[in-house]
Amino acid sequence: MKETAQIKLLNETGFAKTVIMPGDPIRAKMIAETFLENAVLVNNVRVAQGYTGYYKGKKISVMASGMGMPSMGIYSYELFNFFDVENIIRVGTAGGLTEDAKLKDVVVGLGANTDSNYANQFCVNGTVAPVCSYELLLCAVKAAEKLNIKLKVGNFYSTDVFYNFDKTANEKWAALGSVAVEMESASLYLNALKCKKRALAICTISDLPLVDGCPGCTVEERENTFTDMIKIALEIAAEIQ
Repeated sequence: MKETAQIKLLNETGFAKTVIMPGDPIRAKMIAETFLENAVLVNNVRVAQGYTGYYKGKKISVMASGMGMPSMGIYSYELFNFFDVENIIRVGTAGGLTEDAKLKDVVVGLGANTDSNYANQFCVNGTVAPVCSYELLLCAVKAAEKLNIKLKVGNFYSTDVFYNFDKTANEKWAALGSVAVEMESASLYLNALKCKKRALAICTISDLPLVDGCPGCTVEERENTFTDMIKIALEIAAEIQ
Protein backbone atom coordinates (compact mmCIF):
# COMPACT_ATOMS: atom_id res chain seq x y z
CA MET A 1 0.00 0.00 0.00
CA LYS A 2 1.10 3.56 -0.65
CA GLU A 3 1.38 6.39 1.86
CA THR A 4 -2.17 7.54 1.12
CA ALA A 5 -3.44 4.19 2.41
CA GLN A 6 -1.58 4.75 5.69
CA ILE A 7 -3.24 8.15 6.07
CA LYS A 8 -6.63 6.56 5.38
CA LEU A 9 -5.89 3.95 8.03
CA LEU A 10 -5.21 6.67 10.61
CA ASN A 11 -8.47 8.40 9.74
CA GLU A 12 -10.48 5.24 10.36
CA THR A 13 -11.61 3.98 13.79
CA GLY A 14 -8.03 3.09 14.72
CA PHE A 15 -8.59 -0.46 15.88
CA ALA A 16 -9.56 -3.42 13.74
CA LYS A 17 -12.37 -5.80 14.70
CA THR A 18 -9.73 -8.24 15.93
CA VAL A 19 -6.97 -7.26 18.36
CA ILE A 20 -4.00 -9.47 19.24
CA MET A 21 -2.93 -8.64 22.80
CA PRO A 22 0.47 -9.45 24.25
CA GLY A 23 1.12 -8.18 27.74
CA ASP A 24 4.46 -6.57 26.91
CA PRO A 25 4.51 -3.41 24.75
CA ILE A 26 7.89 -4.49 23.37
CA ARG A 27 6.28 -7.68 22.08
CA ALA A 28 3.42 -5.64 20.60
CA LYS A 29 5.92 -3.50 18.71
CA MET A 30 7.80 -6.60 17.53
CA ILE A 31 4.60 -8.21 16.21
CA ALA A 32 3.57 -5.07 14.36
CA GLU A 33 6.98 -4.50 12.79
CA THR A 34 7.61 -8.15 11.93
CA PHE A 35 4.24 -9.46 10.79
CA LEU A 36 1.99 -6.55 9.79
CA GLU A 37 2.17 -4.53 6.60
CA ASN A 38 2.03 -0.73 6.89
CA ALA A 39 1.54 -0.86 10.65
CA VAL A 40 0.53 2.48 12.18
CA LEU A 41 0.74 3.43 15.87
CA VAL A 42 -2.85 4.16 16.90
CA ASN A 43 -2.44 4.25 20.68
CA ASN A 44 0.40 5.08 23.04
CA VAL A 45 -1.50 6.10 26.18
CA ARG A 46 0.52 4.96 29.23
CA VAL A 47 2.83 3.22 26.73
CA ALA A 48 0.20 0.52 26.08
CA GLN A 49 1.28 0.62 22.47
CA GLY A 50 -1.37 -0.26 19.90
CA TYR A 51 -0.78 -0.72 16.17
CA THR A 52 -3.07 -1.36 13.22
CA GLY A 53 -1.90 -2.84 9.94
CA TYR A 54 -2.61 -5.64 7.51
CA TYR A 55 -1.89 -9.36 7.50
CA LYS A 56 -2.73 -11.28 4.33
CA GLY A 57 -4.77 -8.29 3.26
CA LYS A 58 -6.88 -8.28 6.43
CA LYS A 59 -6.94 -5.33 8.84
CA ILE A 60 -5.63 -6.44 12.23
CA SER A 61 -4.57 -4.61 15.39
CA VAL A 62 -2.06 -5.50 18.08
CA MET A 63 -1.95 -3.82 21.48
CA ALA A 64 -0.26 -4.41 24.83
CA SER A 65 -2.52 -5.32 27.75
CA GLY A 66 -0.03 -4.73 30.56
CA MET A 67 0.44 -7.21 33.40
CA GLY A 68 -2.30 -8.77 35.49
CA MET A 69 -6.08 -8.99 35.44
CA PRO A 70 -6.80 -5.38 36.48
CA SER A 71 -4.83 -4.08 33.49
CA MET A 72 -6.25 -6.64 31.06
CA GLY A 73 -9.69 -5.94 32.51
CA ILE A 74 -9.45 -2.23 31.71
CA TYR A 75 -8.05 -2.50 28.19
CA SER A 76 -10.22 -5.40 27.03
CA TYR A 77 -13.34 -3.68 28.42
CA GLU A 78 -12.54 -0.45 26.60
CA LEU A 79 -11.71 -2.22 23.33
CA PHE A 80 -14.95 -4.22 23.44
CA ASN A 81 -17.18 -1.34 24.50
CA PHE A 82 -15.63 1.87 23.16
CA PHE A 83 -13.75 0.81 20.01
CA ASP A 84 -16.14 -1.74 18.49
CA VAL A 85 -13.66 -4.62 18.80
CA GLU A 86 -15.26 -8.05 18.39
CA ASN A 87 -12.35 -10.42 19.05
CA ILE A 88 -9.36 -10.28 21.38
CA ILE A 89 -6.65 -12.92 21.15
CA ARG A 90 -4.19 -12.85 24.05
CA VAL A 91 -0.64 -13.98 23.26
CA GLY A 92 1.55 -14.21 26.33
CA THR A 93 3.73 -16.32 28.56
CA ALA A 94 2.75 -18.91 31.14
CA GLY A 95 4.27 -21.38 33.55
CA GLY A 96 3.79 -25.01 32.58
CA LEU A 97 1.99 -27.14 35.19
CA THR A 98 1.78 -30.56 33.51
CA GLU A 99 4.36 -33.32 33.84
CA ASP A 100 5.08 -33.26 30.11
CA ALA A 101 5.32 -29.46 29.82
CA LYS A 102 8.41 -28.18 28.04
CA LEU A 103 9.79 -24.69 27.58
CA LYS A 104 8.38 -22.98 24.47
CA ASP A 105 5.35 -25.32 24.25
CA VAL A 106 2.22 -23.54 23.01
CA VAL A 107 -0.90 -23.85 25.19
CA VAL A 108 -4.44 -22.57 24.71
CA GLY A 109 -6.81 -21.73 27.54
CA LEU A 110 -10.09 -23.58 27.17
CA GLY A 111 -11.16 -22.03 30.45
CA ALA A 112 -9.55 -19.96 33.18
CA ASN A 113 -9.58 -21.15 36.77
CA THR A 114 -8.79 -18.22 39.00
CA ASP A 115 -8.11 -17.00 42.54
CA SER A 116 -9.24 -13.50 41.53
CA ASN A 117 -12.33 -11.66 42.78
CA TYR A 118 -12.85 -10.14 39.33
CA ALA A 119 -16.16 -11.97 38.77
CA ASN A 120 -17.66 -10.69 42.05
CA GLN A 121 -18.73 -7.48 40.30
CA PHE A 122 -21.36 -9.43 38.35
CA CYS A 123 -23.20 -10.29 41.59
CA VAL A 124 -24.29 -13.79 40.63
CA ASN A 125 -25.27 -16.35 43.27
CA GLY A 126 -22.56 -18.86 42.42
CA THR A 127 -19.29 -19.13 40.53
CA VAL A 128 -18.83 -17.89 36.96
CA ALA A 129 -16.82 -20.28 34.78
CA PRO A 130 -14.84 -18.07 32.38
CA VAL A 131 -14.28 -19.86 29.08
CA CYS A 132 -12.91 -18.97 25.66
CA SER A 133 -14.80 -18.56 22.40
CA TYR A 134 -15.40 -21.96 20.77
CA GLU A 135 -15.17 -20.36 17.32
CA LEU A 136 -11.75 -18.87 18.04
CA LEU A 137 -10.57 -22.10 19.66
CA LEU A 138 -11.61 -24.08 16.59
CA CYS A 139 -9.71 -21.64 14.38
CA ALA A 140 -6.64 -22.01 16.63
CA VAL A 141 -6.65 -25.80 16.32
CA LYS A 142 -6.99 -25.58 12.53
CA ALA A 143 -4.24 -22.95 12.29
CA ALA A 144 -1.87 -25.04 14.44
CA GLU A 145 -2.46 -28.06 12.22
CA LYS A 146 -1.83 -25.96 9.11
CA LEU A 147 1.40 -24.55 10.58
CA ASN A 148 2.47 -27.94 12.00
CA ILE A 149 2.63 -26.53 15.53
CA LYS A 150 1.85 -28.82 18.45
CA LEU A 151 -0.90 -27.38 20.60
CA LYS A 152 -1.96 -28.29 24.13
CA VAL A 153 -5.49 -27.24 25.09
CA GLY A 154 -6.73 -27.10 28.69
CA ASN A 155 -7.70 -24.87 31.58
CA PHE A 156 -5.39 -22.09 32.68
CA TYR A 157 -4.91 -20.99 36.27
CA SER A 158 -5.19 -17.19 36.22
CA THR A 159 -3.77 -15.74 39.40
CA ASP A 160 -3.58 -12.27 40.94
CA VAL A 161 -0.41 -13.22 42.80
CA PHE A 162 2.98 -13.54 41.13
CA TYR A 163 5.02 -14.12 44.30
CA ASN A 164 2.65 -16.37 46.21
CA PHE A 165 3.30 -17.03 49.90
CA ASP A 166 1.34 -20.28 49.46
CA LYS A 167 4.10 -22.29 47.83
CA THR A 168 1.69 -25.15 47.10
CA ALA A 169 -0.79 -23.05 45.05
CA ASN A 170 0.49 -24.16 41.65
CA GLU A 171 0.50 -27.81 42.73
CA LYS A 172 -3.11 -27.57 43.93
CA TRP A 173 -4.35 -26.05 40.68
CA ALA A 174 -2.28 -28.49 38.64
CA ALA A 175 -4.00 -31.33 40.53
CA LEU A 176 -7.32 -29.91 39.30
CA GLY A 177 -6.19 -30.11 35.68
CA SER A 178 -4.73 -26.65 35.05
CA VAL A 179 -2.15 -26.91 32.26
CA ALA A 180 -0.49 -23.53 32.86
CA VAL A 181 -0.43 -20.57 35.23
CA GLU A 182 -0.65 -16.96 34.01
CA MET A 183 -2.20 -13.65 35.09
CA GLU A 184 -4.62 -12.25 32.50
CA SER A 185 -6.98 -14.74 30.88
CA ALA A 186 -9.77 -14.89 33.46
CA SER A 187 -10.56 -11.17 33.27
CA LEU A 188 -10.36 -11.25 29.47
CA TYR A 189 -12.76 -14.21 29.25
CA LEU A 190 -15.15 -12.69 31.79
CA ASN A 191 -15.28 -9.38 29.92
CA ALA A 192 -15.88 -11.19 26.64
CA LEU A 193 -18.74 -13.20 28.16
CA LYS A 194 -20.31 -10.09 29.70
CA CYS A 195 -19.90 -7.99 26.55
CA LYS A 196 -21.04 -10.81 24.24
CA LYS A 197 -17.74 -10.70 22.38
CA ARG A 198 -15.11 -13.37 21.63
CA ALA A 199 -11.78 -14.04 23.32
CA LEU A 200 -9.01 -16.61 23.29
CA ALA A 201 -5.70 -16.88 25.18
CA ILE A 202 -2.70 -18.52 23.54
CA CYS A 203 0.46 -18.74 25.63
CA THR A 204 4.00 -19.99 25.35
CA ILE A 205 5.53 -21.85 28.27
CA SER A 206 8.34 -19.62 29.54
CA ASP A 207 9.11 -21.41 32.80
CA LEU A 208 8.30 -24.56 34.75
CA PRO A 209 7.39 -23.53 38.32
CA LEU A 210 6.97 -27.10 39.52
CA VAL A 211 10.45 -28.13 38.34
CA ASP A 212 13.16 -27.20 40.84
CA GLY A 213 16.15 -25.45 39.31
CA CYS A 214 14.55 -24.78 35.92
CA PRO A 215 15.98 -21.41 34.78
CA GLY A 216 13.14 -20.62 32.39
CA CYS A 217 13.46 -18.53 29.25
CA THR A 218 15.42 -15.28 29.19
CA VAL A 219 13.82 -11.84 29.06
CA GLU A 220 15.09 -11.42 25.49
CA GLU A 221 13.51 -14.72 24.44
CA ARG A 222 10.20 -13.68 25.99
CA GLU A 223 10.21 -10.32 24.20
CA ASN A 224 11.51 -11.24 20.77
CA THR A 225 10.80 -14.90 20.06
CA PHE A 226 7.86 -17.15 20.93
CA THR A 227 6.61 -16.66 17.36
CA ASP A 228 4.55 -19.87 17.08
CA MET A 229 1.71 -18.48 19.20
CA ILE A 230 1.84 -15.23 17.24
CA LYS A 231 1.56 -17.03 13.91
CA ILE A 232 -1.46 -18.96 15.16
CA ALA A 233 -3.11 -15.77 16.40
CA LEU A 234 -2.51 -14.02 13.07
CA GLU A 235 -4.00 -16.94 11.14
CA ILE A 236 -7.08 -16.83 13.37
CA ALA A 237 -7.43 -13.08 12.87
CA ALA A 238 -7.19 -13.42 9.09
CA GLU A 239 -9.68 -16.29 9.06
CA ILE A 240 -12.44 -14.61 11.05
CA GLN A 241 -12.47 -11.24 9.24
